[in-house]
Amino acid sequence: MSSLRHRTIGVGGIRLHTAEQGAGPAVVMCHGFPGLWYSWRNQLPVLAANGFHAIALDMRGYGRSDGPADPAAYDRTNTVADLVGLLDALAIDDAVFVGHDFGAALVWDLPRWAPGRVKALIQLSVPRTRTSARRPTTTFAEVATRHFFHLHYFQKKGPADEELGANPALSLTKIFWALSGGYRYRDIFRHPSEGRGYLDVLPEPPPLPWRWMSQRDLDHYAREFSRTGFTGGLNWYRAADHVWSEQQGLPDPPITVPTTFITGERDPVQQLSGPDPFQAMRDTVPGLDDIHIVAEAGHFVQLEAAEQVNNIMLAFLSRFG
Repeated sequence: MSSLRHRTIGVGGIRLHTAEQGAGPAVVMCHGFPGLWYSWRNQLPVLAANGFHAIALDMRGYGRSDGPADPAAYDRTNTVADLVGLLDALAIDDAVFVGHDFGAALVWDLPRWAPGRVKALIQLSVPRTRTSARRPTTTFAEVATRHFFHLHYFQKKGPADEELGANPALSLTKIFWALSGGYRYRDIFRHPSEGRGYLDVLPEPPPLPWRWMSQRDLDHYAREFSRTGFTGGLNWYRAADHVWSEQQGLPDPPITVPTTFITGERDPVQQLSGPDPFQAMRDTVPGLDDIHIVAEAGHFVQLEAAEQVNNIMLAFLSRFG
């Protein structure tokens, strides 16, 4: 088994930190909030053992990668350039891209923004949706008039940064638990917005260890976020209008590269997306091979059900990777 390799790679005007393992066809893994390369710790060695060059990033704004202060620096022009620059720096022609959470939203755009560099897609938790005609922050603000909505709360620089950064270990534990299959996330919407922060509406988590996260795992996340703060990560949400503006006037082109989608049965993204959260994805992704719903898992499906996710990934890669 090859060992895990860490390096920092210059791409454009920033530096990206990668954790890599194995050799062979490239599989690039893009985490979401509140993640790190470490969010793929269960996938890296398995992919490497099966003949792949597994690459997990600290996305811009996270971990050991650079974190620009301006939310506009997290638009599609810059975030796609990160991934294309990574392939160029590693002399990789094309790769299978794996996305989770906002990483999935970015990866859905790659076939349009970086044609020829995407061999296939493995997408986790966030299905493809059609580009809305409404500015995202307008929708966020409207929802927040009815109940607490974290996407609206995250928009203003300062409050969320300070609240989450005051005690990263507590913040991370509450977020990981609330979005997992162990809790019904929609319960946070019982709380009004006024006078409340994110931690105020999240449940008290059970003590660690959990089946899918140890104290050592949580400590790793907490050390990194204690060092960096949460601003870089929150800037991905503050870039929502920038990304939306870039997408206006462009149709949602069909994604024809081979694609598979994996989600937890209890993922709140699906539970809050209407009676059929996958219809737009079926309509706009003719390359869709399958939709895999993992029983009892929540939003962090690659952590909560690592063995099942790994088996799905390997089966797909054996055909399309």
